[in-house]
Amino acid sequence: MRSALALIFSASILAASSAFAETRVFIIANQVDGYGSGQCLAKGETCGTSLARTYCQSRDFAKASSYRRVDPDEITGSVPKTGANCSHGRCDEYVAITCQR
Repeated sequence: MRSALALIFSASILAASSAFAETRVFIIANQVDGYGSGQCLAKGETCGTSLARTYCQSRDFAKASSYRRVDPDEITGSVPKTGANCSHGRCDEYVAITCQR
């Protein structure tokens, strides 16, 4: 009986602590920097892990749980249509970084 109560209590503590975890998605312009770091984020490659983590930590989050390229159509009303943000044939890409506390 005690072990069953302890198990239920432990499960409720874990559920309560995960309910307080904050998750936030940041949408940022992914400028081409010539070093390839932007492509790591946009393609979701492992080389973007440290970049995403550093971005989250600079905003007081513990870690980056994911990152990926975002199509401008996914961002409602805040991104200019194709061509408006292009220069010299190169357009900005947008990246979503999901941060957790």
